[in-house]
Amino acid sequence: MQLSIRFFAAIVMVIILFSNAPARAQPTSEKTLYGLRIGVLAHDVDHFWSRSRAEGGVDMNAEVVFNQPSFSILTGRLLPNVGASINSQKDTSKLYGGFIWEFLIGPVFFMNSGIGLAVQDGDLDSDDENKKQLGSRLLFRVPFEIGISLGERHRLSVMFDHISNAYLASPNEGLDTIGVRYGFQF
Repeated sequence: MQLSIRFFAAIVMVIILFSNAPARAQPTSEKTLYGLRIGVLAHDVDHFWSRSRAEGGVDMNAEVVFNQPSFSILTGRLLPNVGASINSQKDTSKLYGGFIWEFLIGPVFFMNSGIGLAVQDGDLDSDDENKKQLGSRLLFRVPFEIGISLGERHRLSVMFDHISNAYLASPNEGLDTIGVRYGFQF
């Protein structure tokens, strides 16, 4: 728990430092960072893709979205991302990376989804009914996020993500999280 609080506090301080920095005159395409996102997620939620709820607590989530390389696809942009979700009860935590496909819906709303990989520290196969059985350290990750922009730099959103081994290993219970996030755009 102490590590997750320190990690979360460090991310908040970085965002505060960047939010007080003067806006750069660089065009968006030249900036390396697209945005920072932090949030609190309900851990191992039921009734989505994963099997019955087994773990508890909340996840503190932090993510960096990069502006480069990015690709325009249809009406959205494909952006690389890396992040972490640290569980408050020492259940499954994860580090992840991949790509999100972001769509801006008018001047206020945004939506993104994506694909990536996650490395998790939970159980692979366990008889403990309070632990997920994820079958593999390396898992696929599918996120979905929808939110609003509050001015040029600030965002609020609801984010859902699912990790599982896509039945490439056994067992494959999967793990779902959902929660709210604050985003700071560069």
